[in-house]
Amino acid sequence: MKIAYLDCPSGISGDMTLGALVDAGVPIESLSAAVESLGLPELRLEARSVVKKGIRATHIVVHYAHEHVHRHLSDIETLIDAGELTDRQKSLAKNIFRRVAQAEAKVHGTTIEKVHFHEVGAADSIADIVGAAVGFDLLGADRVVCSPIPTGHGFVKIAHGRISIPAPATAELLMRIPLAACDIQAELTTPTGAAIVAELADEFGPVPAMRIEAIGCGAGTRDLHEQANVVRLLVGQSTETNAPGSDGLIHERLWQLETNLDDCPGEQIGWAIERLWQAGVLDVYTTPVAMKKQRPAVVLTVLCREEQVETARGIMLRETSTLGVRGVQVDRWSLPREAIEVQTSFGPVQGKVATLPDGNRRFTPEYESCRALAESSGVPIARVYEAAVGAFQ
Repeated sequence: MKIAYLDCPSGISGDMTLGALVDAGVPIESLSAAVESLGLPELRLEARSVVKKGIRATHIVVHYAHEHVHRHLSDIETLIDAGELTDRQKSLAKNIFRRVAQAEAKVHGTTIEKVHFHEVGAADSIADIVGAAVGFDLLGADRVVCSPIPTGHGFVKIAHGRISIPAPATAELLMRIPLAACDIQAELTTPTGAAIVAELADEFGPVPAMRIEAIGCGAGTRDLHEQANVVRLLVGQSTETNAPGSDGLIHERLWQLETNLDDCPGEQIGWAIERLWQAGVLDVYTTPVAMKKQRPAVVLTVLCREEQVETARGIMLRETSTLGVRGVQVDRWSLPREAIEVQTSFGPVQGKVATLPDGNRRFTPEYESCRALAESSGVPIARVYEAAVGAFQ
């Protein structure tokens, strides 16, 4: 499994993300071609090598003609649809902008359709977000992990005036994402950077077990007195699972955490499940049971790795009405798998191929990939699934 780890000791922004991607090997020509295809005047990217507090990094400069326009989400989606991007790249870019729109709408008490993008609607921010979507797609990571995010502190001036850090939209985008303590007086994480990690990161925490194959270092514009203003991108292969044994299966020792809930509202259980998935556990599910005096209840079960136990247990205790969580170690035997992409008449579909003990291979299309094509093509999702399986066969 290919892993991309974002190390953000000085926060994250759009240009830092692009710089890290290019420094890790994503061609700047591909990113620039993608943003140029959006049709904005003079828009292009340039990569420069810089040094921040003794650390060499790549800084991406966005060249564009200065504008005096405030765009809505629909305007930006139209630009993205007109660009020469793959369906997955368009979907990622739109999802990032939609997150920004949702955050802005909540802050200003309006709807996402009526939100006026200010800083994030400018040409340079559009280039940052579209470039990040294209860059991560080209990187081809199966799993994106991000360190806790420092926001910095103090005040920043935005279109709505002077405001404390983190800016309101940034704070909304970082909801339920672990933040790192930081006493640097500066805006370290921008709304663009927050939206990118909120959409792309599968989980947040320390560097996972992996074999590093490439390192990218992306620089921000600001020079910090305390430390290098950079984001590091570590790219490599996961070493969390064992190689297949003689039976063709991968054996792992995992933890199974459980708690019985008979006095917890369903909405709270659903919220706890969402938080657990965001924490990156392997599986979460509920089972209906009857407890004392035949009270209807559910058993909330979580399957996770040892390093995730403390986080998962904390979520279960904090977000539900339970008074305790039980846990046992369990063995899991799983099929070796790899992520691939197949081409269909509707567009490319991502999925996973599992290798059975007899050597045969089984392909399972990814739901989100099929859903995006079903929406864009106006066909039932079952047809996309059938086309994807047929393309694999």
